[in-house]
Amino acid sequence: MHWKYSRRVQISKSSTIREILKVTEQADMISFAGGLPAPDAFPLAEIQTAINTVLESNDIYGALQYGPTEGYAPLRQWIANYLSNRDQISISADEILIVTGSQQALDLIGKALIDVNDKVLVETPTYLGALQSFNQYCPEYVAIASDNEGLIPESINDEVASSAKFLYCIPNFQNPTGRRLPVQRRQTLAAKAKQNGLVLIEDDPYGDLDYQGQRLPGLYTLVPENTVYLGSFSKILTPGLRLGYVLANKQFIGKLVQLKQASDLHTPSLTQYIAYQILSKNNFLSYHIPKIRQLYSTRCQYMLQSLAQFMPKEVSWNQPEGGMFIWVELPENINATELLSEAINHKVVFVPGETFFAYTEKNNCLRLAFVTVPEEKINKGIKILADIIKHRMHLQQEKL
Repeated sequence: MHWKYSRRVQISKSSTIREILKVTEQADMISFAGGLPAPDAFPLAEIQTAINTVLESNDIYGALQYGPTEGYAPLRQWIANYLSNRDQISISADEILIVTGSQQALDLIGKALIDVNDKVLVETPTYLGALQSFNQYCPEYVAIASDNEGLIPESINDEVASSAKFLYCIPNFQNPTGRRLPVQRRQTLAAKAKQNGLVLIEDDPYGDLDYQGQRLPGLYTLVPENTVYLGSFSKILTPGLRLGYVLANKQFIGKLVQLKQASDLHTPSLTQYIAYQILSKNNFLSYHIPKIRQLYSTRCQYMLQSLAQFMPKEVSWNQPEGGMFIWVELPENINATELLSEAINHKVVFVPGETFFAYTEKNNCLRLAFVTVPEEKINKGIKILADIIKHRMHLQQEKL
């Protein structure tokens, strides 16, 4: 049988990270690859209690029934209240759409805004999952210059800003680099967006994972009329619930609702009811998020110490203030993708950096995820990786 696939399917590619994760199923593999939250941060007791409460309540039939596309009303209201209190801005539940993980939000936004060859601005590098989602709609990417503090707003000229459909960015502890955009750059970007009518897609799955608990103002608080904000419960509850949300003006939310109805009708009611039970009881996040921050901060510092101890001086990396990732740059003549094959043979796996670039791929970078790895394995894995890099550098030197 010859399947007559659509052009969309013909140009689609598997996620490099998902393919790499298959290797991590080996029990003796030390994985710095997956951007997975730490299982020991999952609130198991609260989840169990919430499930029992929902199953034993009068609302059980609502939890097991079809629901509104916009999402479970009490959960939407909780999100609106939470964001309003956290960021000192007035938000209505009508501006909230519950989605099946924030990855679905990226797909809906692509459907809503991108026509073939439309300009879409992205950071350098950027989140692979966003590129995968947007690629279906055949945009023309414009890679925005970035440095160790994130994207450089001044590199977006007025012509590019006014002609683009939107700019996609992760201001807080970006995937893959772990960078956080400074306040001044946020303000400059917001002003440029307002001046040129540029839509900002602010993806924020890591914003609550600031190790010091010092959150910077979101783009949607600086220029709300231009910003679509994406939030997720995957990193602060558990990804298995598959719950995210979109905050935007009511008109845009209405368009996304129409598209979501054609996609999956609504996000599963049961997981929404469970999440609401957890989030709405005893000010849950006020004590749960600090636990995650402490765990991740400890593992981050341990990896930074291991990098400093074992890596050659020619290798550099950032010092994250939060989140789940460290971005490593190797000497220019060391190819991280080629390095990966050798690392896997030594039971260590990471994600090569080139997969995160829309254009002008850099092949001497890699992403290390540290939050799921115990300290002793971090130390062992970084030493193995450093030894492989040193060996590669020695071989390169012999060729000269």
